[in-house]
Amino acid sequence: MNDLRHITSDELATFLVENGEKKFRLGQIEDWLWKKGAQNFDEMRNISTDLKKKLQGNFTFFNTQIETMVQSQDGTAKFIFLLHDGQRIEGVLIPTETRVTACISSQVGCALRCSFCATGTMGFIRNLHFTEIFDQFILMNRKSQELYNQTITNIVYMGMGEPLMNYENVMRSIDLLTSPKGQGLSPSRITLSTVGISMGIRRLADDGFKPDLALSLHCADEVKRRRLMPVTEHQTFEMLQDSLQYFHQKTGKRITIEYLLLKNWNDSVNDAKRLFHFCRPIPVKINLIEYNSTDSGFERSPEEHVRQFVDFLESKNLIVNIRHSRGQDIAAACGQLVKGK
Repeated sequence: MNDLRHITSDELATFLVENGEKKFRLGQIEDWLWKKGAQNFDEMRNISTDLKKKLQGNFTFFNTQIETMVQSQDGTAKFIFLLHDGQRIEGVLIPTETRVTACISSQVGCALRCSFCATGTMGFIRNLHFTEIFDQFILMNRKSQELYNQTITNIVYMGMGEPLMNYENVMRSIDLLTSPKGQGLSPSRITLSTVGISMGIRRLADDGFKPDLALSLHCADEVKRRRLMPVTEHQTFEMLQDSLQYFHQKTGKRITIEYLLLKNWNDSVNDAKRLFHFCRPIPVKINLIEYNSTDSGFERSPEEHVRQFVDFLESKNLIVNIRHSRGQDIAAACGQLVKGK
């Protein structure tokens, strides 16, 4: 039996007509699915009992459920979601005084095996369907109102998986989140993070991508970066820079560079100089990220290294922000997401 949300509007319209229902029912049903985020037929309160029976006899919901939620001392909340086939993924809510950011996953596991990231130890299991990505938002948005008395204001595709390796489902989920017939969020409130899949970045540009783009660079020495992030073996810096320049030319958007500082690995002034030369051809802002403990063997950069790194970049008139980790005590920080932990 198909998930009701997996069929197209045309297919649903045909089903309704063939079952003697009026056309306006299509709008009612889709309003429940995409604007109100209904998780079952019983939530569709203005749908007749007769129509519900017809729908239930032909369709189902492959429900995503919150299996567990833990909350950090700093207010961050981590969720383990149970998918309909028994797989698990994680999502995170990060509150501040003015916003609540949802960090959502795009895959079960990840094929990229970045050496600093716990998710990579799972390997790749499968892509998430766009409804499973959408469900993370719906379920966490309800919890956000309970926990913080505020709806989600921002979304980052920075959870488990590489979004550009699940392109169609990620783009469909963004359409639902930004459409007036869906959640109606501004695209500027959404950020997609990638390790740098060059062809995927070009595809985003050609498709008129409106949200923000973040590149997980983490090292501006090409040889060292390949050791840190094995997938980059076939993604040279020249290819990556060309794709970023192409993206900027097509969209006019500034790109965010995510850079994880690792003690005595990528945090020297020479490393900062390499980062400057990589960024020079592209309008960017740089987020420096504190390392969050996993079993990788890396250590967090000492404050002195961080300050020298920042001072050099700022001397070159680059925009630099230091991102302090949230949710470390519940393993909810960047690089710590691994199912069921």
